Amino acid sequence: MKQEDLRDADCGIAQAAAVIGDWQSLLILREVAGGNARFEGIQRELGISRRALTERLLALVEDGVLHKQQYLPRPPRFDYLLTQKGEGFLPVLIALQDWGTRHIAGDGELTATTSPGSLEFHRVHELIGTALPALALPGHDGELHPLASASWQVLYFFPGAYAPSENGYPRGWERIPGAPGCTLESKTFAQHYGSFQALGVEVAGVSMQRPDQLEAFAKWAEIPFPLLSDQDGKLAATLRLPTFRASGLDRFKRFSLMVDPGGIIGEVQLPITDPAGSVTEALGYFREQLSVSR
Repeated sequence: MKQEDLRDADCGIAQAAAVIGDWQSLLILREVAGGNARFEGIQRELGISRRALTERLLALVEDGVLHKQQYLPRPPRFDYLLTQKGEGFLPVLIALQDWGTRHIAGDGELTATTSPGSLEFHRVHELIGTALPALALPGHDGELHPLASASWQVLYFFPGAYAPSENGYPRGWERIPGAPGCTLESKTFAQHYGSFQALGVEVAGVSMQRPDQLEAFAKWAEIPFPLLSDQDGKLAATLRLPTFRASGLDRFKRFSLMVDPGGIIGEVQLPITDPAGSVTEALGYFREQLSVSR
Protein backbone atom coordinates (compact mmCIF):
# COMPACT_ATOMS: atom_id res chain seq x y z
CA MET A 1 0.00 0.00 0.00
CA LYS A 2 1.32 3.43 -0.92
CA GLN A 3 1.55 6.12 1.75
CA GLU A 4 -0.95 8.33 -0.06
CA ASP A 5 -3.47 5.50 0.12
CA LEU A 6 -3.19 5.16 3.88
CA ARG A 7 -5.36 8.22 4.55
CA ASP A 8 -8.32 6.46 2.96
CA ALA A 9 -7.79 3.20 4.80
CA ASP A 10 -10.43 2.05 7.28
CA CYS A 11 -7.78 1.65 9.99
CA GLY A 12 -6.81 4.40 12.41
CA ILE A 13 -3.26 3.07 12.63
CA ALA A 14 -2.85 3.35 8.88
CA GLN A 15 -4.31 6.85 8.84
CA ALA A 16 -1.97 7.95 11.62
CA ALA A 17 0.99 6.40 9.79
CA ALA A 18 0.11 8.49 6.74
CA VAL A 19 0.65 11.65 8.81
CA ILE A 20 3.47 10.53 11.13
CA GLY A 21 4.97 7.55 9.41
CA ASP A 22 8.73 7.98 9.61
CA TRP A 23 11.31 8.26 12.39
CA GLN A 24 12.21 11.83 11.49
CA SER A 25 8.67 13.10 12.04
CA LEU A 26 8.47 11.23 15.35
CA LEU A 27 11.69 12.79 16.59
CA ILE A 28 10.63 16.24 15.38
CA LEU A 29 7.50 15.91 17.51
CA ARG A 30 9.65 14.73 20.43
CA GLU A 31 11.80 17.84 20.11
CA VAL A 32 8.85 20.23 19.80
CA ALA A 33 7.11 18.60 22.78
CA GLY A 34 10.30 19.13 24.76
CA GLY A 35 10.42 22.85 23.97
CA ASN A 36 12.92 22.75 21.09
CA ALA A 37 10.65 24.71 18.79
CA ARG A 38 12.94 26.44 16.29
CA PHE A 39 14.28 25.16 12.98
CA GLU A 40 17.97 25.60 13.80
CA GLY A 41 17.61 23.92 17.19
CA ILE A 42 15.73 20.94 15.80
CA GLN A 43 18.17 20.56 12.90
CA ARG A 44 21.16 20.74 15.26
CA GLU A 45 19.69 18.15 17.63
CA LEU A 46 18.57 15.63 15.00
CA GLY A 47 21.32 16.15 12.45
CA ILE A 48 19.02 15.68 9.45
CA SER A 49 19.38 17.74 6.29
CA ARG A 50 17.77 21.16 6.13
CA ARG A 51 15.75 20.09 3.10
CA ALA A 52 14.34 17.02 4.84
CA LEU A 53 13.51 19.02 7.97
CA THR A 54 11.80 21.72 5.91
CA GLU A 55 9.67 19.13 4.10
CA ARG A 56 8.63 17.36 7.28
CA LEU A 57 7.84 20.53 9.19
CA LEU A 58 5.73 21.73 6.27
CA ALA A 59 3.86 18.42 6.16
CA LEU A 60 3.20 18.46 9.92
CA VAL A 61 1.88 22.02 9.67
CA GLU A 62 -0.32 21.17 6.68
CA ASP A 63 -1.72 18.18 8.56
CA GLY A 64 -2.57 20.37 11.55
CA VAL A 65 -0.16 18.65 13.96
CA LEU A 66 2.04 21.76 14.33
CA HIS A 67 1.41 25.44 13.85
CA LYS A 68 3.86 28.26 13.16
CA GLN A 69 4.22 31.30 15.41
CA GLN A 70 6.40 34.11 14.11
CA TYR A 71 9.03 35.46 16.50
CA LEU A 72 11.14 37.49 14.01
CA PRO A 73 9.70 39.51 11.10
CA ARG A 74 12.85 40.10 9.02
CA PRO A 75 13.92 37.63 7.95
CA PRO A 76 10.76 35.75 8.93
CA ARG A 77 11.47 33.15 11.61
CA PHE A 78 8.99 30.88 13.35
CA ASP A 79 8.50 28.72 16.39
CA TYR A 80 6.87 25.35 15.65
CA LEU A 81 4.32 24.51 18.33
CA LEU A 82 1.96 21.62 18.96
CA THR A 83 -1.68 22.14 18.06
CA GLN A 84 -4.45 20.43 19.99
CA LYS A 85 -4.16 17.65 17.42
CA GLY A 86 -0.42 17.46 18.10
CA GLU A 87 -0.93 17.37 21.88
CA GLY A 88 -3.19 14.39 21.30
CA PHE A 89 -0.10 12.54 20.08
CA LEU A 90 1.76 12.94 23.38
CA PRO A 91 0.50 9.63 24.86
CA VAL A 92 1.90 7.89 21.77
CA LEU A 93 5.33 9.42 22.40
CA ILE A 94 5.15 8.30 26.03
CA ALA A 95 4.16 4.78 24.97
CA LEU A 96 7.01 4.60 22.45
CA GLN A 97 9.50 5.75 25.06
CA ASP A 98 8.21 3.22 27.58
CA TRP A 99 8.31 0.39 25.02
CA GLY A 100 11.84 1.28 23.92
CA THR A 101 13.07 1.59 27.50
CA ARG A 102 11.52 -1.71 28.57
CA HIS A 103 11.93 -3.94 25.53
CA ILE A 104 14.87 -2.48 23.56
CA ALA A 105 17.14 -0.90 26.16
CA GLY A 106 15.87 -3.16 28.96
CA ASP A 107 15.15 -6.82 29.56
CA GLY A 108 11.36 -6.59 29.23
CA GLU A 109 10.70 -6.53 32.97
CA LEU A 110 7.78 -4.41 34.15
CA THR A 111 9.26 -2.04 36.72
CA ALA A 112 8.49 1.24 38.45
CA THR A 113 12.13 2.08 39.02
CA THR A 114 15.36 2.06 37.05
CA SER A 115 18.90 0.89 37.57
CA PRO A 116 21.95 3.13 38.03
CA GLY A 117 23.91 3.50 34.84
CA SER A 118 20.95 2.78 32.54
CA LEU A 119 20.08 5.08 29.65
CA GLU A 120 16.95 6.13 31.51
CA PHE A 121 18.99 6.90 34.62
CA HIS A 122 21.34 9.14 32.64
CA ARG A 123 18.46 10.87 30.82
CA VAL A 124 16.79 11.88 34.08
CA HIS A 125 20.02 12.97 35.76
CA GLU A 126 20.81 15.11 32.73
CA LEU A 127 17.82 17.24 33.75
CA ILE A 128 20.01 18.79 36.44
CA GLY A 129 20.64 22.38 35.43
CA THR A 130 17.58 22.63 33.19
CA ALA A 131 14.45 24.68 33.85
CA LEU A 132 11.00 23.36 34.59
CA PRO A 133 8.62 23.91 31.66
CA ALA A 134 6.03 26.68 31.79
CA LEU A 135 3.19 24.33 32.59
CA ALA A 136 0.40 24.37 35.15
CA LEU A 137 -1.07 21.10 36.39
CA PRO A 138 -4.45 20.54 38.03
CA GLY A 139 -4.23 19.74 41.72
CA HIS A 140 -6.37 17.58 43.96
CA ASP A 141 -7.73 20.85 45.38
CA GLY A 142 -9.32 21.85 42.07
CA GLU A 143 -6.76 24.58 41.40
CA LEU A 144 -4.21 24.92 38.60
CA HIS A 145 -0.67 24.95 39.97
CA PRO A 146 2.20 26.42 37.89
CA LEU A 147 5.28 24.22 38.10
CA ALA A 148 7.62 27.19 38.28
CA SER A 149 7.76 28.74 41.72
CA ALA A 150 9.54 31.62 43.42
CA SER A 151 10.47 29.23 46.23
CA TRP A 152 12.64 26.18 46.63
CA GLN A 153 10.57 23.09 46.05
CA VAL A 154 10.64 19.32 45.91
CA LEU A 155 8.47 17.54 43.36
CA TYR A 156 8.12 13.86 44.11
CA PHE A 157 6.72 11.65 41.35
CA PHE A 158 4.89 8.47 42.31
CA PRO A 159 3.17 5.62 40.42
CA GLY A 160 -0.20 5.65 42.18
CA ALA A 161 -1.79 6.24 45.56
CA TYR A 162 -5.42 5.48 46.37
CA ALA A 163 -7.79 5.80 49.29
CA PRO A 164 -8.82 2.36 50.59
CA SER A 165 -12.31 2.81 49.16
CA GLU A 166 -10.93 3.44 45.65
CA ASN A 167 -9.32 0.02 45.15
CA GLY A 168 -7.34 1.37 42.22
CA TYR A 169 -4.23 -0.78 42.45
CA PRO A 170 -3.94 -3.36 39.67
CA ARG A 171 -3.53 -7.03 40.45
CA GLY A 172 0.07 -7.87 41.19
CA TRP A 173 0.97 -4.25 42.09
CA GLU A 174 3.07 -5.41 45.04
CA ARG A 175 5.21 -7.53 42.70
CA ILE A 176 6.16 -4.62 40.41
CA PRO A 177 9.63 -3.45 41.52
CA GLY A 178 9.47 0.07 42.91
CA ALA A 179 5.68 0.36 42.80
CA PRO A 180 4.72 -0.23 46.47
CA GLY A 181 5.35 2.59 48.91
CA CYS A 182 3.37 5.53 47.49
CA THR A 183 1.20 5.90 50.59
CA LEU A 184 4.24 5.64 52.87
CA GLU A 185 6.14 8.22 50.82
CA SER A 186 3.27 10.72 50.81
CA LYS A 187 2.57 10.29 54.52
CA THR A 188 6.26 10.72 55.31
CA PHE A 189 6.35 13.97 53.33
CA ALA A 190 3.23 15.04 55.27
CA GLN A 191 4.93 14.23 58.60
CA HIS A 192 7.98 16.32 57.65
CA TYR A 193 6.03 19.07 55.91
CA GLY A 194 6.56 21.49 58.79
CA SER A 195 10.32 21.03 58.51
CA PHE A 196 10.21 21.77 54.77
CA GLN A 197 8.06 24.84 55.41
CA ALA A 198 10.48 26.09 58.07
CA LEU A 199 13.18 26.09 55.37
CA GLY A 200 10.89 27.85 52.89
CA VAL A 201 10.64 24.74 50.70
CA GLU A 202 7.38 23.87 48.96
CA VAL A 203 6.32 20.24 48.50
CA ALA A 204 4.14 18.76 45.78
CA GLY A 205 3.43 15.21 44.67
CA VAL A 206 2.94 14.47 40.98
CA SER A 207 1.11 11.48 39.50
CA MET A 208 -0.56 10.54 36.22
CA GLN A 209 -3.74 9.71 38.13
CA ARG A 210 -6.96 11.68 37.72
CA PRO A 211 -7.43 14.69 40.03
CA ASP A 212 -10.49 13.09 41.66
CA GLN A 213 -8.44 10.02 42.59
CA LEU A 214 -5.77 12.25 44.09
CA GLU A 215 -8.43 14.22 45.94
CA ALA A 216 -9.82 11.07 47.56
CA PHE A 217 -6.33 9.94 48.58
CA ALA A 218 -5.30 13.36 49.91
CA LYS A 219 -8.44 13.58 52.02
CA TRP A 220 -7.98 10.07 53.43
CA ALA A 221 -4.22 10.44 54.07
CA GLU A 222 -4.54 14.05 55.30
CA ILE A 223 -2.00 15.41 52.82
CA PRO A 224 -1.37 19.14 53.53
CA PHE A 225 0.29 20.01 50.21
CA PRO A 226 -0.94 19.76 46.60
CA LEU A 227 -1.00 16.52 44.65
CA LEU A 228 -0.78 17.33 40.94
CA SER A 229 -2.18 15.38 38.01
CA ASP A 230 -0.33 14.92 34.72
CA GLN A 231 -3.02 12.64 33.35
CA ASP A 232 -2.64 13.99 29.80
CA GLY A 233 1.13 13.39 29.84
CA LYS A 234 2.22 16.93 28.96
CA LEU A 235 4.88 17.11 31.64
CA ALA A 236 5.99 13.52 31.04
CA ALA A 237 6.44 14.18 27.32
CA THR A 238 8.06 17.60 27.77
CA LEU A 239 10.84 16.38 30.07
CA ARG A 240 10.84 12.77 28.75
CA LEU A 241 10.23 11.55 32.29
CA PRO A 242 10.35 7.84 33.12
CA THR A 243 7.01 6.05 33.01
CA PHE A 244 5.67 2.52 32.92
CA ARG A 245 2.29 1.08 32.00
CA ALA A 246 0.25 -1.11 34.34
CA SER A 247 -3.42 -2.04 34.27
CA GLY A 248 -3.83 -0.14 31.01
CA LEU A 249 -2.64 3.18 32.48
CA ASP A 250 0.56 5.19 32.13
CA ARG A 251 2.23 5.85 35.48
CA PHE A 252 5.30 7.72 36.62
CA LYS A 253 8.20 5.74 37.94
CA ARG A 254 9.30 6.84 41.40
CA PHE A 255 11.75 9.75 41.49
CA SER A 256 12.06 13.28 42.88
CA LEU A 257 13.26 16.62 41.55
CA MET A 258 14.74 19.32 43.79
CA VAL A 259 14.20 22.77 42.30
CA ASP A 260 15.63 26.19 43.15
CA PRO A 261 13.65 29.47 43.25
CA GLY A 262 14.54 30.15 39.61
CA GLY A 263 12.81 26.95 38.53
CA ILE A 264 16.11 25.19 37.80
CA ILE A 265 16.42 21.51 38.70
CA GLY A 266 19.30 21.23 41.13
CA GLU A 267 19.19 17.56 42.11
CA VAL A 268 17.46 14.32 41.18
CA GLN A 269 16.60 11.31 43.30
CA LEU A 270 16.55 8.23 41.04
CA PRO A 271 16.40 5.39 41.73
CA ILE A 272 14.51 5.56 45.00
CA THR A 273 14.69 2.26 46.85
CA ASP A 274 13.50 3.60 50.21
CA PRO A 275 10.43 5.87 49.76
CA ALA A 276 10.43 7.05 53.38
CA GLY A 277 14.21 7.48 53.48
CA SER A 278 14.15 9.59 50.33
CA VAL A 279 12.11 12.21 52.20
CA THR A 280 14.77 12.72 54.86
CA GLU A 281 17.44 12.74 52.14
CA ALA A 282 15.53 15.52 50.33
CA LEU A 283 15.24 17.47 53.58
CA GLY A 284 18.98 17.11 54.12
CA TYR A 285 19.67 18.36 50.59
CA PHE A 286 17.71 21.57 51.16
CA ARG A 287 19.26 22.15 54.58
CA GLU A 288 22.70 21.94 52.96
CA GLN A 289 21.76 24.18 50.03
CA LEU A 290 20.16 26.83 52.20
CA SER A 291 23.00 26.86 54.71
CA VAL A 292 25.42 27.51 51.82
CA SER A 293 23.24 30.22 50.26
CA ARG A 294 23.04 32.05 53.57
